Amino acid sequence: AVSAGGFHSLALTADGAVWSWGDGGFGELGHGDQHRQLQPKKVEALAGQHVIAVFSGRYHSFALTADGSVWSWGDGDYGKLGHGDLQNQLLPKKVEAFAGRRVIAVSAGAHHSLAITADGAV
Repeated sequence: AVSAGGFHSLALTADGAVWSWGDGGFGELGHGDQHRQLQPKKVEALAGQHVIAVFSGRYHSFALTADGSVWSWGDGDYGKLGHGDLQNQLLPKKVEAFAGRRVIAVSAGAHHSLAITADGAV
């Protein structure tokens, strides 16, 4: 699977590894820094997670794991990462607001994000 954001890209390999490249000015690449990557680089912070889908917004990124958990990173403006604040995240961080719920899909826009749970909540 692949996802193209505003200025960065994500790829998910068959073994569940997430790779990113492009502009990293807000941490949207998930490597713990704000550096640009000119070639795909593995997002090591997600090692051990069984990622089944990736989604990218303009300056932010998401990973969905097999257990229905959502991880987000990048530009936190407007609260679009789902952590209850406006902070940028340089590394993937689990969205605790979904604790006890199984997310089945995520969509990332320029200034907002949406998720749908298995019970149909948005």
